[in-house]
Amino acid sequence: MYSKEDLKRDLKGLGIQPQDTLLVHSSLKSLGPVRGGAEAVLDAFCEYLAPGLLVLPTHTWDQINGIYNVFDLAEEPSCVGVLTNLFRQRPGVLRSWHPTHSVAAYGPDAQEFIQGEEKFDTPCPREGCWGKLYDRGAKVLFLGVPLTCNTLIHGVEEWAGVPNRISAGYQLLKIRTPDGRLLDRPMRRHKAPIRNLSDNYDKLEEPLLTLGIAVRGKIGAAVSTLIEVAPMVDLTMEFLRRNPDLFLDREPIPIEWYQG
Repeated sequence: MYSKEDLKRDLKGLGIQPQDTLLVHSSLKSLGPVRGGAEAVLDAFCEYLAPGLLVLPTHTWDQINGIYNVFDLAEEPSCVGVLTNLFRQRPGVLRSWHPTHSVAAYGPDAQEFIQGEEKFDTPCPREGCWGKLYDRGAKVLFLGVPLTCNTLIHGVEEWAGVPNRISAGYQLLKIRTPDGRLLDRPMRRHKAPIRNLSDNYDKLEEPLLTLGIAVRGKIGAAVSTLIEVAPMVDLTMEFLRRNPDLFLDREPIPIEWYQG
């Protein structure tokens, strides 16, 4: 059984610093038994990163659509895991106002980080939270989950202007704010020429590990990968300049693209 202090030591051992901005994609069960359960896991992250910024996705793309079209900021559950739903309800945690790709943040400048998401009409705008991770020199932790969960790569494809990744048309979505107002937010959605495009995002793993942009280790029992956001984005941009449709198949990225 792992303790909260065990998890903190593992965070440090993987190379996470208390002052970091850290985005976490997570699988609770991958951690194994933790004394105190899911809340103790979140305590470990919040306490360790107290001077930094802890960010978890609280996406709702799976259920918000043109018919069920009201994103209730306070009540709408996340579709990406147990930890994300517990985290978004914690005291001091703030959730961004994005109707399909919201995040929740905890830290001294959480309000500055999450504000303004209601202004944008794409899933991962460069000026929004996903782009701010790049600007802040953040790290992203894949806690017991594969790189197929890498929402940031959706963002990179969007920022690079890869064709056929964002719908031309809009869904007429709404945002229910904490004070009960309803804001209209027409939203373009992710699209792709193939189903499950993100299943191919894990082809980045080998280049990222080879170049030292990613490291692998364990947190509790969870085999985890920690990645530096800015060099990952820059490398992926370069790959997409060579081949905009890089992620449409399972072919490995050519070694000569990243090894001199």
